[in-house]
Amino acid sequence: MIEIRIHGRGGQGSVTMAELVAEAVFYDGKFSQAFPNFGVERRGAPVAAYVRIDDKYIRLRSQVYFPNFVIIQDVSLIDGVDVFAGLEKGATVLVNASKMPENISLPKGVNFKIISGTDLAMTIIGRPIINTILLGAFAGLSGLISMKSVEKAIRERFKGEIGDKNVEAAKKGWELIK
Repeated sequence: MIEIRIHGRGGQGSVTMAELVAEAVFYDGKFSQAFPNFGVERRGAPVAAYVRIDDKYIRLRSQVYFPNFVIIQDVSLIDGVDVFAGLEKGATVLVNASKMPENISLPKGVNFKIISGTDLAMTIIGRPIINTILLGAFAGLSGLISMKSVEKAIRERFKGEIGDKNVEAAKKGWELIK
């Protein structure tokens, strides 16, 4: 089973991203599970969302404690939230940032990939919501989801022009990470 933890802030689309990953995985013929972890926080407060992927039915219903992948939508969360909790050697972290802050202590044996999605989101979508850019980047980085299924999941969720823009954003994330 592959487990993913997504860290973001309220309003950035972390929960939507988790749901889109799970839907795309389903379209690729695998089993998936997506769920959020937040309370009554306001926009901008830290939130987490989880995704599980497997070739067989997933019975586990707990939070993700030892993720294979961590996706960080806002690099400033690294200072205040233990985004690296439970990471073991070989795990991969995908961070939305132009560069990693210098004072960060990165876990040893963990793979780090950085993608600058915010400026790209402003250009393509017109808002700093980077979830579909990171979705495309995750799909390209992990090889767990086809771009065809990513596009289908996005078009199911977002119709018309907003769907077109989000598909374009996901494809750009895919291209940047490759």
